[in-house]
Amino acid sequence: MKFEREKRNWSQKFVAGKVGITNTVLSNYERDYRDPDTDTLKKLADLYEVGADYLLGSNKPSNQTSKDERDIAKRLDQIRNDLEHADGLAFDGEPLSDEAKESFMEAMEFVVRQTKKINKKYIPKKYRKGESDE
Repeated sequence: MKFEREKRNWSQKFVAGKVGITNTVLSNYERDYRDPDTDTLKKLADLYEVGADYLLGSNKPSNQTSKDERDIAKRLDQIRNDLEHADGLAFDGEPLSDEAKESFMEAMEFVVRQTKKINKKYIPKKYRKGESDE
């Protein structure tokens, strides 16, 4: 957390004020004396524009906001990337064969297409991402 704050040249007082905590509490978070509650963690992740997992000590920063983390399509992209590039993956405790990985990816693609089709049917054009009523 401290790295993200200092990277932006923000004071503890500024960050603490933005998320509704005291400087002392923020200092305790930054020194790993305490972990933030879920609400505070979400506020900090949004403020720093990183993933909550990164703030809790994940080694690699995520450029995803908490809104992105709730975006199922983005999560599916992460799963697809894992399926394509990671070795030794398992599903329900059993190792995944190449055939099972391919089948799983095809099923995900089907779900994505169906979801887009349903959203297109029920969401007015003016609210759709990247479309307008022109």
